[in-house]
Amino acid sequence: MPINGLLYKDLVVTDHFNEDADVVLECNDSIAFTRQIPSGSVQLIITSPPYNIGKSYETKVSIKEYLDSQIELINKLIRILKPSGSICWQVGNYVEKSEVYPLDIYFYPIFKDAGLKLRNRIIWHFGHGLHASKRFSGRYETLLWFTKSDEYVFNLDSVRIPSKYPNKRHFKGDKKGELSGNPMGKNPSDFWGRIYDDFYSGLWDIPNVKSNHIEKTEHPCQYPVELVERCVLAMTNENDIVFDPYVGVASTIIAAVKHNRKAFGVDRSEEYIKIGMERVQTLLDGTLQTRPIGKPVYTPTGKEKITQVPLEWIQAEGSAYKLKL
Repeated sequence: MPINGLLYKDLVVTDHFNEDADVVLECNDSIAFTRQIPSGSVQLIITSPPYNIGKSYETKVSIKEYLDSQIELINKLIRILKPSGSICWQVGNYVEKSEVYPLDIYFYPIFKDAGLKLRNRIIWHFGHGLHASKRFSGRYETLLWFTKSDEYVFNLDSVRIPSKYPNKRHFKGDKKGELSGNPMGKNPSDFWGRIYDDFYSGLWDIPNVKSNHIEKTEHPCQYPVELVERCVLAMTNENDIVFDPYVGVASTIIAAVKHNRKAFGVDRSEEYIKIGMERVQTLLDGTLQTRPIGKPVYTPTGKEKITQVPLEWIQAEGSAYKLKL
């Protein structure tokens, strides 16, 4: 099945590292796997590391121990990154005794001290998540985009979106009266919503993968393919290598292969690697379902049964819904 000119049937997929393979999904330790990758060969490293919050796939340790373990891996990742390459580190919060530690703040100096340069701190906004009772409910996470040098790949035209005001014109100077925009669209920002409409705002409003999401698997913290696609399109070229050192159920692999990139991924969980391989196979068969890039986030009309305010809430003391009567 051809996608963007690439015949899926010709892809070499393996469960052990082979630098000539198109797809590698290996069950292994991230550091051990990374040692096998040649220096300066990977264009994009993108991942969502464990947050150290006690999920089934991680052992919770002190914040210092957690960061120390990440430093060891990060140093090895920098070795394999091309001079023109990028690292995208998507993180949320570490919580201990109800105190919130924003992980991006802790990771920034680690990458900075290693010589990398921050290009964007992207806000990924999503509408669903856990409801907190002693603080405001969290509805965003961050993605730190670092480059190894000042000569890095950034394909702006691949991720442009339609301008909000395409007929806007310069109002003064030598170009007064001329169109001020670009017919290919405008530059998106670092607030990410849905790709087509909100890329330019700086917030990415991409739905997280919950129970009714089309991509949902057994992984408790799966991130959407769409989130990775945006980075793959902007920060790599066709046939470049994309690597995820905490690949989980292979969302990064899928995003890379969809756009004619080679993809390596590793995870310690045999279960997740098995699920990831199954997802890759359904992609190659042409039957994998993913949320289309740019699909608008669903907005209720107010007529759905689930949006109707129950009578007992209207009658409750201090109800926020009495004002709507």
